Amino acid sequence: MRTDTIFYQLFQTFPSLLFELLGESPSLAQGYQFSSAEIKELARRFDGVFLPPLEAIEQPIYFIEVQFQPKDDFYWRFITEIFVYLGQYQPANDFLAVAIFANHRLDPGLPKQYQGLEQNQQLKVVYLDQLGAIANQSLSLSMVQLVVGSKSAAVSQTQQLLQKAREEVRDLAFQRKVIELIENILVYKFIHLSRQEIEAMFALSDLKQSKVYQEAKEEGKLEGRLEGKLEGKLETKLETVPLLLELGMTVEQIAERLSLRLEMVEKAAQKQ
Repeated sequence: MRTDTIFYQLFQTFPSLLFELLGESPSLAQGYQFSSAEIKELARRFDGVFLPPLEAIEQPIYFIEVQFQPKDDFYWRFITEIFVYLGQYQPANDFLAVAIFANHRLDPGLPKQYQGLEQNQQLKVVYLDQLGAIANQSLSLSMVQLVVGSKSAAVSQTQQLLQKAREEVRDLAFQRKVIELIENILVYKFIHLSRQEIEAMFALSDLKQSKVYQEAKEEGKLEGRLEGKLEGKLETKLETVPLLLELGMTVEQIAERLSLRLEMVEKAAQKQ
């Protein structure tokens, strides 16, 4: 499993993680919608995009890119993709680029052509190897520590994480999701081990057989069925876009009327 997949799951599960990594209040995540946006001309996707509510034009869009391998042209590609996105969607919001490196040695250095972004505080850089001790971190930051930490420390880190999850997460379905995410991180770290071996090595098999976990699993199945119904409603809304366009409504009016993001309406209009 690739690190960008892991971090996509982390940001999707803990939207506040971005703001914790930036040293800001986790409450800033309220209202933001996390997604992986596509850039058509480049056939590329960001590792993550945090979009504010439609009416919150004073809040910035956060573009996220996570890098665990050396890449000399990292900033050239990342910033180019941002400006292509801005040109495609022309949002009213300003933006902030967040480059997340596994360690500071992977940072190739910001080209002088883009240093104005850093001076204007539109570019933030985070080095995951500089995170603090796991015991003093939130659950989401502790999971990042498990990703970047050594294999020898993984057993103790996993036990601390499972303990944190039991103590801090009251919602059973969300607790199950956290446990599964921890397991996915371990699968990524120990690629030579099977999932069954990992469950045994980190005492996950006993935990997953517990009554609490099984009850949470059943709740998760119910949530999945409900999400499926919601997705069906979304498809129904998108199917009405061509009709509303024929009636003379603009994509902006349709987005507002259907309570959809402008990008989704534009994509449905382009398909027509």
